[in-house]
Amino acid sequence: MPLFQTWLNPATAIRLLLLCVALWVTPIAVHGKESDSSTNQAKPIAPGIWRLHFGNPERFTPTFFRSADMDKVGLKKMASGQTMPVDAAKISFQVSDRGCSLQLPMTSSESIYGFGLHTELFDMTRSEHGQTGRRVSLKPSDSPENELGESHAPAPFYVSSEGYGIFVDTARFASFHTGNVAPVRKTMETTSSEAQTSTAELYRARIQRAKTMLVDVPTAKGVDVYVFAGPTMLEAVERYILFSGGGTVPPLWGLGVQYRGYTKYGAAETLALAARIRAARMPCDAWGVEPGWQSKVYSSSFVWDTNRFPDPNGFLQEMRAMQYKMNFWEHAFTHPTSPIYDELKPWSGDYLVWNGLVPDFSTTQARRIFLKQNDSALFNRKVESVKLDECDYQPESATPWSFPLAAKFPSGMDGEVMHSLFGLLYQQTMWEPYQKKNMRTWGLVRNSHALASPLPYVLYSDSYDARCYTRGLANAGFSGLLWAPEVRTAGSIADFYRRLETVIFSHDALINAWFIPNPPWDQVDRKKNEHSEFMPDRQAVADNVRQLLRLRMSFIPYFYTAFNEYHSTGKPPIRALILDWPADAKTRQIDDEFMFGDSLLVAPMFAGETNRAVYLPPGSWYDFWTHARITGENTIEVTNSVEQIPLFVKNGALLPLAEPVEFVKPDTCFDVTVNMVGERPADFTLYEDDGVSTAFARGEQNQIKLRANGDKHSAQRSGNYRGPERYKINGWKTF
Repeated sequence: MPLFQTWLNPATAIRLLLLCVALWVTPIAVHGKESDSSTNQAKPIAPGIWRLHFGNPERFTPTFFRSADMDKVGLKKMASGQTMPVDAAKISFQVSDRGCSLQLPMTSSESIYGFGLHTELFDMTRSEHGQTGRRVSLKPSDSPENELGESHAPAPFYVSSEGYGIFVDTARFASFHTGNVAPVRKTMETTSSEAQTSTAELYRARIQRAKTMLVDVPTAKGVDVYVFAGPTMLEAVERYILFSGGGTVPPLWGLGVQYRGYTKYGAAETLALAARIRAARMPCDAWGVEPGWQSKVYSSSFVWDTNRFPDPNGFLQEMRAMQYKMNFWEHAFTHPTSPIYDELKPWSGDYLVWNGLVPDFSTTQARRIFLKQNDSALFNRKVESVKLDECDYQPESATPWSFPLAAKFPSGMDGEVMHSLFGLLYQQTMWEPYQKKNMRTWGLVRNSHALASPLPYVLYSDSYDARCYTRGLANAGFSGLLWAPEVRTAGSIADFYRRLETVIFSHDALINAWFIPNPPWDQVDRKKNEHSEFMPDRQAVADNVRQLLRLRMSFIPYFYTAFNEYHSTGKPPIRALILDWPADAKTRQIDDEFMFGDSLLVAPMFAGETNRAVYLPPGSWYDFWTHARITGENTIEVTNSVEQIPLFVKNGALLPLAEPVEFVKPDTCFDVTVNMVGERPADFTLYEDDGVSTAFARGEQNQIKLRANGDKHSAQRSGNYRGPERYKINGWKTF
């Protein structure tokens, strides 16, 4: 009898088999979570950051699936907060059969911001009845314009007007009650004996004598909480972003314009449209190809449709000859005809979506198999970026198309946690090929979560309210997220201009023409566009659109600096006014203006408006268009024409603007004029590198220090980059 038969009985064999499977099916801890004994004592983990450990936290949380290590170098450069800004003794924790909860103290005048990307909400303590608090429900949703807190990127991080931040490390559909609940032991409602005569008054949230932040986490029996010191709101946000791994830096071409072509076009029609846009001299760097490139979609095959694209390599070669970078649409749900279907099936969830598998991207096996087919279709063909669609959810829908919360995945995740993290894990998966090649990418995604700032993907939405799109830009910076308020067609030419103006001052200048065969500047009406019925004044409209896109291109050096500082300091490139002026009470509710970089205030206008009120914070400002000086801490009326977005430059700034180019080439050198704005302008740093690789993060980058003092000015270059120059300073002028 063989030796192994003398000791390996059936029961032992089964146990060993299960052990091997458990060891093999190991979820990816991309950068890992620190272990710690169970304690509710505040533990400093970096300058100005503390962790509190409550109960028995779950395994699958945002920190377990970090996209990058904490930027300890960047955190050490910040002035360290010596004292935790929240009294740990005033934080209470409870476990129940349904999950766990936390109570954190709040002041009576405190405002709360953040919780991910929101297009409807802003000050999270403000309800429709006033400053009374609300419940924010952190669930991923494909319909973000709601009052519930559901969004394309729910994140359990918030920042307080008191100058601190809180991150609750959970992927559960947590709820945050921002001052609208009243624990019996701690507070009492202010009441009135007067009889109420309306249901609105009867059921309104009452003002409490003391506010409390209640965090309700279902299922979990414990949670880690991270506290971020200020002393300002912006410093708390910067610490959170550096804790996440720092901000991403796009390739230079990512700061240009992206045009997404008609979904029904094959190779020949796409090439003709792309050539038409080049002939019109419209600035455009990236071209988006929609679902029709695949043989099967909804779900996806990740195989080229050779009827519509008979020669994929030839198609890509011709697009690149026109200097387009390529972005291809996909979603993760894998069609039965895909070559990877059978291999991927054991590493997918137990429910299908559109008859396709849902890969468990938390496992190395699912990532490897999924990328094998994407390598074959896209990455081995050097496709520069991807658009990751339909990775969100519909939590309140009666007819949801995605997988149910009861779904199970090989890693052990359930459907709820997977829905929260699916977009994040999908981004990480599709980022891998670029990281291996030391290349940067600039993609699109429709779902994300906490700690996402290192990921080079910009959120977008199918919803289309212009004011909500602008509010999303103001909100994104609180949580280290990026947002593309895309423009497609519009209700009128004026509506198209106003939407485009917001787009060119966003993280990704995206014209999404996927459902019209002709460019929107030829015809903004969808039905007429489909029939090639062009507007009689389309040439004049095209001229105005070209000028707006050229404005975007002129700001590329300035924008690139904003993103490099996002990477190194954690300062969001686009942010709400309250982050820069937290002591100014008037900024607390301003959600239709925002800063882009340190010096530019953007105040979009909307279709039908002939004027709007713009609040300028303390200091002096200059109108970008007229150069008129305006005293701050003041609300003014602006009447900019439909071709001009209201822009204001802070006094004491150096504003480098480039001669616009149609697209960024490997050897592009921007001709820059430095505008000296007001008295004693502060120094400004341009960042110079190859624009496409990750070598800048390893120190292969130059810094060009711009300095002006009266009639004397200089541009001093230093650093380790030895490639083609990116900037030629052609002149200095007084703004």
